[in-house]
Amino acid sequence: MRRFVLSAAISLAFAGAAFAQTTATGASETKIVRGISSSATTSHKTTKTAAPAKPAVHKVAAQQSVHRTTVIRHATTPQSLRGSRYGGFAPSAPIEPPQLDTTSPRSLSMVNVNSGETISVTYWADGSYRREALDQLNHFLRDVKTGEQTEMDPLVLDVLWQTMQICGYHGTVEVLSAYRSPETNAWLASVSRGVARDSQHMNGNAMDIRFPGVPVFKIRQAARSLQMGGVGFYPRSGFVHLDTGPIRYW
Repeated sequence: MRRFVLSAAISLAFAGAAFAQTTATGASETKIVRGISSSATTSHKTTKTAAPAKPAVHKVAAQQSVHRTTVIRHATTPQSLRGSRYGGFAPSAPIEPPQLDTTSPRSLSMVNVNSGETISVTYWADGSYRREALDQLNHFLRDVKTGEQTEMDPLVLDVLWQTMQICGYHGTVEVLSAYRSPETNAWLASVSRGVARDSQHMNGNAMDIRFPGVPVFKIRQAARSLQMGGVGFYPRSGFVHLDTGPIRYW
């Protein structure tokens, strides 16, 4: 009997220990598995959420930078490039042109400072240019140094005439330079920084003039208001450059 009771007690003791060990091990493994799963999941989610955020911010900043650069590049206009190409600068804001006289006969009285020649002629009347008068002006406005002449642009004569009307000047115009042959222009460019090597004078559409008794700044403002070409201002030399090239001022 004692043996049976003792055997039963020992069996129960081992069975209890085994059950306790199984329960403890199961609980421990479950806890560890849950801990790893929770930690790994949290870490994985954090990495996926945080990683794209930085490139997204960088991308927006890059787009903004590109946009700003594009705006700066567009600040340079074709007009300003043309202006700098011919040695001048286009105006920042357009000047409202004055009312022009388009019906009265257009007459010019001029003296060529280099040759001493004078001319007084009506080159436009009754709605058209006069061929004979234009021929006389082509000779008068020739390159005095070489004797060469060209077909002057009649529009530059109109620019001069309209500038006179705005200034209220009806006297004799002093012409310092008109047509220049390539040889004469190259020589002038070699001795003066103020002469462009591709000057409009070689195209027969430019004149350097002055109105005796009229301030050069007044002539400049009148010519600029026409917006019909380039206007150069030379206060020290006392003359204004007029041409029918791209609109630019200097």
